[in-house]
Amino acid sequence: MRPLIERIREGEIPRHIALIMDGNGRWAESQGWPRTAGYQAGAQAAERLLRFAGERLGIRYITLYAFSTENWKRPETEVAFVMKLLERFLREKTGEFVQRGIRLRVAGNVEDLPESLQRSLDRSLRETKDCDALHLTVALSYGSRQEIVQACARIGEEIAAGRMAVSDVSEQALAARMYAPDVPDPDLIIRTSGEIRLSNFLLWQAAYAELYFTDVLWPDFAPVHLIRAIADYQMRHRRFGSVERKES
Repeated sequence: MRPLIERIREGEIPRHIALIMDGNGRWAESQGWPRTAGYQAGAQAAERLLRFAGERLGIRYITLYAFSTENWKRPETEVAFVMKLLERFLREKTGEFVQRGIRLRVAGNVEDLPESLQRSLDRSLRETKDCDALHLTVALSYGSRQEIVQACARIGEEIAAGRMAVSDVSEQALAARMYAPDVPDPDLIIRTSGEIRLSNFLLWQAAYAELYFTDVLWPDFAPVHLIRAIADYQMRHRRFGSVERKES
């Protein structure tokens, strides 16, 4: 492991990594366990990733796709378990986040969440607001299309109220009205479980992100898998639409 870490440290480390943590339920079913066991194991994998990415690699921004707007369609008992798991995670880890300099952020329609979870989020957001070693954004009740629509609606309201002109509408104006406008766009988006799609995640912000897909189910996602993803990222040439110039 150490030679791999040293090797990728010699290259460009992504400033912002976003992860679609897929495969929790399938992992549990493959073990003959209830799907809820997969979410518990997935939470442990997320904690493991945060510690390694922040402390060993110095990554500044991580976004975790924890619960989508579409996930509300799942069985009520499963949804309730996930909500309680998130609440317990925040209650147990916020103090540790403060000690380690992790600032918690949230993206999504927080008002859709249970009130007890909203209170836990508010408390964690307040207690970690001055932390700056690692910025962790958790996407909860999140849908990218919804995020874009809401940003457009805010612009429409400001135009109607006379606080903004149509000529002021720009990419920057729209980006400023997203859930986390001060978080830089992701450099690398990783999806586990073998699915090859974004599933309504960061569609606006992913315009120039590098995409990495792995068959590993999220609870099995370990530091070595993150290293492989970053090593793959470092082999790519990010031109952002321009032509790569050759040295003369």
